[in-house]
Amino acid sequence: MPSTGAPRRATIRDVAVEAGLSRGTVTRVLNGERYVSPAAREAVERAVAKVGYVPNTAARNLALRRTHAIGFCVHEPHALFLEDPNIGSILLGANSVLSAADFQMVSIVIDSLRDSERVARYLSGGFVDGAIVVSARQDDSLFDVLHRLSVPATLVGRPPEGITMPWVGIDNRGAAAAVATHLLATGRRRVGMLAAALDRDSGADRLAGFRDALGDRFDPELVVELPLYEYTAGRAAMTQLLARAPELDAVFAASDAVAAGALEALRAAGRRVPDDVALVGFDDSSWALRCDPPLTTVHQPARVLGERAAQSVLAQLRGAPADLDGSLLETHVVVRGSA
Repeated sequence: MPSTGAPRRATIRDVAVEAGLSRGTVTRVLNGERYVSPAAREAVERAVAKVGYVPNTAARNLALRRTHAIGFCVHEPHALFLEDPNIGSILLGANSVLSAADFQMVSIVIDSLRDSERVARYLSGGFVDGAIVVSARQDDSLFDVLHRLSVPATLVGRPPEGITMPWVGIDNRGAAAAVATHLLATGRRRVGMLAAALDRDSGADRLAGFRDALGDRFDPELVVELPLYEYTAGRAAMTQLLARAPELDAVFAASDAVAAGALEALRAAGRRVPDDVALVGFDDSSWALRCDPPLTTVHQPARVLGERAAQSVLAQLRGAPADLDGSLLETHVVVRGSA
């Protein structure tokens, strides 16, 4: 009666029998050790091909206490994880570095308290060697888990107060001040802001930079807060801001996705951009070029942020001291038709 089970996996013993060598010699060949004769190496290679031997990476990693996997931890709703082009660019940048180093990236999306508890159990199980953290909140429990487990990790963005860990980011405050200053330089007088994600460093710093640029002209009534860098939230917030300040002539949206939603709301209200209302975003993402007119925005090197974060985690795994001072990448204002 034929067997219904899976075919038996070839072992090192099978290779040794086929090659006519000891298991120790076969192991040395497979591990790439130098002191093996060319004849023995050739015999092992022929035997591996014949018996179909595939190294058991899981067993090897268990022996070495390494998984060769890095967690890419994103604290965002699942839909936003898929739609946000910045997260996608950071992910691709990180993956390119990890792939070149023969590490697997594991995407971990945190969308709820239940997710946080599940991720804590997953990380505690030793399934990853390190972590890249994106979109962390001020009171994110993930920081406690990483600290308790001593997992090598790097944050994309500035760490919250009281958290010490390696990080790579941009000067969100200075960049926001620069693009708001550009709005003022075009002669606009009633400038509002759609301020998103104030529970993390990027959102809070962009609002702070907006205040820096406006100085005495800053009016808190012209700021509408929204929880996420999200298109639909931007559209609703812009409608709210227009109802509050119909004489508004310029808007700084905290991200390009928010700005795209604002543009739709302005168009629905009969406001022309930039003739009636100038509009700027932040990120220089694909959202900026999809808009009509295209968005004036702040370019941030999202893919490079991912690359640098991955390089930082790999360096820690090699034993390099953690760079707790952080690293800031350059940004610049990109002027297009919306302002």
